[in-house]
Parts: sequence; structure tokens; C-alpha cells
Amino acid sequence: MLHRRLLLVLAVAGCAIVPVRADEGRSETASVAFEWGVKIPLRDGVELNATLYKPLGQSQPLPCVFTLTPYIAQSYHDRGMYFGANGYVFLGVDVRGRGNSAGEFTPLLQEAKDGHDVVEWLARQPYCNGKVTMWGGSYAGYNQWASAKEFPPHLATIVPVASPKPGVDYPMSHNMFYSYDTQWLTLVSGRTGQEKIFGDGAFWGTQFRRWYEAQAPFKELDHYVGNPSPHFQTWIAHPMQDAYWDSFSPTREEYAKLALPILSISGQYDGDQPGALAFYREHMQYGSDAAKATHYLIIGPWDHAGTRTPKAEVAGLKFGQASLLDMNALHKSWYDWTMKNGARPEFLKDKVAFYVTGEEAWRYAPTLDAVTARHEAWNLDSVASRANDVFASGDLKRDRPGQGKPDRYVYDPLDTRSAEWEIEEYENALTDQRGVMRADGKGLFYHTPAFAADTDIAGFFKLSAWIELDQPDTDIAVAVYEVKADGSVVFLANDAVRARYRKSLREATLVKPGAIERYDFDRFTFVARRIAKGSRLRLAIGPVNSMYAEKNYNAGGVVAEESGKDARRVTVTLHHDANRPSVLSLPIAAASSIASTKK
Repeated sequence: MLHRRLLLVLAVAGCAIVPVRADEGRSETASVAFEWGVKIPLRDGVELNATLYKPLGQSQPLPCVFTLTPYIAQSYHDRGMYFGANGYVFLGVDVRGRGNSAGEFTPLLQEAKDGHDVVEWLARQPYCNGKVTMWGGSYAGYNQWASAKEFPPHLATIVPVASPKPGVDYPMSHNMFYSYDTQWLTLVSGRTGQEKIFGDGAFWGTQFRRWYEAQAPFKELDHYVGNPSPHFQTWIAHPMQDAYWDSFSPTREEYAKLALPILSISGQYDGDQPGALAFYREHMQYGSDAAKATHYLIIGPWDHAGTRTPKAEVAGLKFGQASLLDMNALHKSWYDWTMKNGARPEFLKDKVAFYVTGEEAWRYAPTLDAVTARHEAWNLDSVASRANDVFASGDLKRDRPGQGKPDRYVYDPLDTRSAEWEIEEYENALTDQRGVMRADGKGLFYHTPAFAADTDIAGFFKLSAWIELDQPDTDIAVAVYEVKADGSVVFLANDAVRARYRKSLREATLVKPGAIERYDFDRFTFVARRIAKGSRLRLAIGPVNSMYAEKNYNAGGVVAEESGKDARRVTVTLHHDANRPSVLSLPIAAASSIASTKK
């Protein structure tokens, strides 16, 4: 429906568990003792390889920080130098089967017990005072949660950053897999780094396009890209949230037993925001009152990489100086508080810190839900079926339910013309409209009137839409944008539904053709933004038809096994009337609630 970058954000939001380089320009080289090739034995006899950084001339045991990574430990040399120069012992540890560690690499699933064993081994070393923590984002954010659920006695705190949650946002989102899965699995194939291959976007675009235009089953994608993968085949054999995916993460009982301070960090444009917030919400739901009292959350304006090294511009959207947190210093301050009896980090003025773009300022709330003061209902409507036209469009109205006839679009999964423009690179993906313009006539569009005053939103959009299909299944993506007075746009948030999972992500229920049902899009990504006076909001609704996403051919069979020969053209009809009101709910921001600064 939209151009490649936004489609990935729109329909498959958690596809970016990738390494991030640390800050440059250090001055710590003279104050750090370095040791390469430290061997860490695990319970089954496998040895992991670690790179050790200590304060030069260390005279007494100190807290230890480690990152457990499939991206080769030297990727985090800069972080090791920073912490080694600032009062901590740091180890970069290759996960089993990667880098110089022994054993076989099994993505994600292996890290819980291995992380536990690293913690307890470190606690016994003479340079460690028995307090151990972890550092890292993305894969190294996930494995902090995985290690914590094993309850190593000496794990003092965790700081999971941009953490994917298996089954929630990686390797699928909304029960839809990504082509990117094969790209990432190639990055971590073998023992050494494959960054050059992984980073060649034109190469991957060509491979994905070949599969897409052949209209081959998704399960054959790993063969099309030249890297058959048993891990990929295992993943797609579990197309919905189930016990397999549950096994990667803490259970209710394990959340209830967690008793360590936690600092969770994500970004509004972080591809793994859904996973990071799922971990956070589940701990808030099942954790003890004492544990929840020491769990803090930061949501910046950042993309996935920016959660570790913030930048002032992401994909064409610029942020204020306040967004550029010193993440190394923030981690150190957190570690000082939780492991050295220091003061609580000054930045953490309440349990939830969130950055409001447009206002370009941080706000605070006691809970994630409390960032939203109320939801404001906007009813979908249209005249003469003009919702297919992005310029004329349908309407979003506050005063009354829709009164026009239903709107509809037709999606033909055999139409592969989008590959002609998806192959293009879009540097300004968050502000570029070309994808929407090319979707004109192939989806539905609704606009609010111009806002009469600046309006702050924070939290999660919701869309309830009465939808009718003439086929048993299809994928539907939705996105919300700010359209400024000058005509430029800012992407805000997205959601998607595979129709067979409209009732539950844990149970498939095929659609009865012709039935009109309410679809609740209630898994939008988080947004916090000041909508400027004179701006309008745009709601876009349409199919997921991309070489970067698993293709649903609408036939109702096993999606990963379907191909062009199974394809069925689907008509998606959206109703909006007094009896079946389709409504977009806007999260109106609450005023900042700043807790006492007393430590």
C-alpha cells in the first residue's frame, strides 16, 4: 500500500534486530585494561568467548556489565572502553555459535540459560563484587529479559533497550512474517560477521523482488535468497502466537517473581517498540507492587538505532536538542543508582518519560496509560465513494456518525507492479508521500478538518471499523499521518490485521464472505506529537502487498504455503453509518506529571 520503508513500519513493525555502532571520539584509551579471549564455561561445557575491559589499576572488586551479542563482541568495543574508564568492568560476550564462542547458534531461544550462566560465572571472578548487570539493545535487549526469567541470583538490574519480543514483533508482527527475516538470518549465519552482505539494500531488494514477482510461496523465500535456513522454516511453522513463542519470554508466574530494578527504553519510530512495550506492559500487569515501583520507561522520538545513539533527524523528521540524550551517561547513572547506592538518575522524574515531537520536549507520567488524558472519537464518512481518492477523500467527523454509502477497495494479490517503485530508496521515509500517492485508488483515505489550535496527542490510536470481505482472508494495514498546512506530512503510527486473526492472535477464524464484522485495530504503535494548528490528520487503509512482507493470497489456506495459483481478488468494503459507526480514536495527551525530585 505504501512505499517500502513505511510499509515495513506499517504492517510489520518489529523487523530491526540489528547491531548498532557506539559513539566515537573517546578519550578513555589510557585508563582501560584490555583482555581478549576470556573463556566463560557454561553448564553444558560449552565455552563462550569474551572481551574484557577493566579500569586500569583496578584495586577492588567492582560491578560487572556485559552484553551478550550475536554480532561479534568487537562491535561493542566503544561501549567497553566507556564503562571500563568509568568505574565498571565490561565484557562483550559472543553468544554460543557466533564469533569465537563454541556451540551451535539457535537464534533467540538459547540466550536465557546462557545468560544466567554468564551472570553467575562473572559474580565469582575476583574483579567482580557480586553485582552483575547487562547492557544492550535489540537482540541484546531481548536477552536481558530472557536471562532475567532464569533468576540468576547475582543479576542486580537490567536495562533492556529496543527489545523485540518473539512472536509479537519479530520474526513476525500481527502474525505476519517479513522478508527481512531471511536477511537477518544471513547476517548471523556461520560464525563471523556478514555485515557487508546484510547491508546491501539493493542486493536484498533484488532477491525479494525475484521471489515476489514469481508469486512463489513464502516458505521458499530462503531458497530464493540463496540461504536455506532451518530456523526460518521453524519460525513459519508457528504462524500465530502459541506455546512456542511463549517459551521465549517470562510467564505470568515469572513476571510475578522478578524483583530487580528495570529501565526499559524504546522509541516512537523503533521497529521493536511493540516488543519493548509488550514486555513492559506484561511486567506491569503481573509483577509485584515492589518490582513495578522500580521499573521505569523511556520512549524517545528515535528509530531503532537511535535508542542507543540518538540522532537529531530520523528519515526526514527533525527533533530538538532535548532528544539527544547521552545514553552512555544515562546507563552509568542507572547502574550507579542500582549497584553503587548512588542517586536516582536526574532524568527519571517519574516512572514514564516520553518525548513529544512538535513540542520538542520531554513529559512525564506515573504510568504508560496515564500519558493519555482521554480518547477523542472521529467518525469515518464519505460522499459518493470518494474515499478512494487521496485528494478528495473521505472525512473524519466529530459531530455525527457517518451517513454515506460504504466505501470499498479491490485488492488483487497478482498485481506486482509495486515492485517497480519499492526498489527505490526513500531517505525521508517518515515525511515522503510518494507511497501514498501511488496507492491512490487502491485503498481508502479519510481526513479531519484543519485543527483550529495546536493539539497534543500521546498514547495509542484505536480504530474500530465495520468491514465486509468477499473472501475468507486478507491482510489490512492502517496508518495515521499529520498533513501540515503546507501540504507536507509526518507519519505518526500504524497497525495491521490479518483477517483470520481479527478476533485473536492465538486462534484463526476464517471470514464468512459477505458477513459484516467489527475489526478492532487496537495495536497501534505509540505516538506523542503536537499536531500544529492548521494541520489535518489522514487515515489510510489498504492491503499489505509488498515484496518485503509475507504475501497473503486471500484463499484461506496456510499463508506461507500459498502461491499465485491460489490467488483470489478480494473486495474490502468498509461500512460507516449510525448502526455500524467506524471510528478513529485519538489519544489526547495528558499534562506532564512530574514526581518529586527527591532521591
